Amino acid sequence: MRICELHQLHLVTYENGMKLQQTLVAMRQREEIPDQLLLLEHPPVITLGRSGDAANLLASPEILQQHHVRFFETTRGGDITYHGPGQVVGYPILHLGEGNRDVRKYVTNLEEVLIRTVAHYGITATREQGKRGIWVGNDKIAAIGVRIARWVTSHGWALNVNTDLAHFRLITPCGLEGTGVTSIARETGRTIATSEVREVLAKHFAEIFERELRPRAESIRLVKVVLHDDSKVLLLHRRPDRGNFWQPVTGSIEDGESELDTARREIVEETGQSSDPSATGMTQSFLIESQYLASRIPVPIIASEVGFSARLDSNRPILIDTEEHDEYGWFSFGEAYEKIQWTDDREALELLERRMNA
Repeated sequence: MRICELHQLHLVTYENGMKLQQTLVAMRQREEIPDQLLLLEHPPVITLGRSGDAANLLASPEILQQHHVRFFETTRGGDITYHGPGQVVGYPILHLGEGNRDVRKYVTNLEEVLIRTVAHYGITATREQGKRGIWVGNDKIAAIGVRIARWVTSHGWALNVNTDLAHFRLITPCGLEGTGVTSIARETGRTIATSEVREVLAKHFAEIFERELRPRAESIRLVKVVLHDDSKVLLLHRRPDRGNFWQPVTGSIEDGESELDTARREIVEETGQSSDPSATGMTQSFLIESQYLASRIPVPIIASEVGFSARLDSNRPILIDTEEHDEYGWFSFGEAYEKIQWTDDREALELLERRMNA
C-alpha cells in the first residue's frame, strides 16, 4: 500500500491553509514527499470557488465583519461555501498515478469516505446527481471542492460536525436555491468531539484510497504571547536577517517544558519584564519556511503554536533580544493590524480585542 502522511492540525487560517497546500503540492509533484492528508479547522470564512457566482454571497462586508467571518476567493472547483470551527476539513495531497487518473472516480471516493463516516453515527447520507458533496435528505452535511494540478490533488472536503449552521445563512450554499445544511450534531442530537470524527474519517480514507496512513507530528512547537496594557499591544520587529516583520512575542517550547512555562520564559527573554500569562484557548498550525529560522532547514516545516495573553506596563522599558529583534512598539489594535504580516497573528489579536471589548 502507498504511504500517506497524516497531519492532525489545529486552527489554520484559510490563507495559511492555501500556502501549506501549495507548498506540499509542489513537493509532491517533484516526488520529494509521499502523499499527505491534512485534517484541520478554519476560523470562520466564506470561500468562492473558480466556477462560483459572487451573487451567492448574501451578506454585505459590514455584516461579515459583525459576524467575524472573512471572504476569500480560492482556486478550488465548485461554488460558494462556509468553513468554520466545528467542521472537519480534509485536504488530501495525493498523486493520482497511472490507472487512477480519473477525476470523477476521485470525487466519488471522497464522497464514499464521508458517507461511511456519517454512517458510523447512524446517519444515512447519499449522493445527488449533479451536486457535489453528500446529503441527508435535502440538507448538505459535507461539501466537496477539489483542484488537481499535474495529477496531484489539493483542497477536499468540509464535514459539518458541531458547526454553527447559522453562518450558512450568509450565503446560498454551493449556489443551490431551496437546499439546506445540517451537521452530525443536528442529526444525532448530541455534540461529538471533532477529534473522534477525525479518527473515523482517517480510517475510512485509508480503506477507500488504499493508503497506509502514518501520523506525522508537528515539526516544531511554539507559544505566542500577545502582551497588552488594555488599550495597546506590544509588537516586536524581527531583524532583516530573521524575517523583517512585526510580531507578538513567540518562542519554541523546549524539551520537558510546559507551554505555560515557555510563555513565562519568553516574556522575560523578549521584554526584560515578567508577567503571568493566561491561555487564550487558541492553538494554531501553519507552515514555516526555512528563511524565517535561525538554522536553515532545507524543507518547509509545520508548526503548532499555543496562544497566551498577558498584561504589561507600557510605561516600563522593554529590553528586547537584539539577536532576534531590532525594534519594538506599543500600538493600538488598529495600528497593530496594519503592522503584522501573518494571518495567524491577526486571529490572535482579534480574539484578544473581542474579549477585551466584551
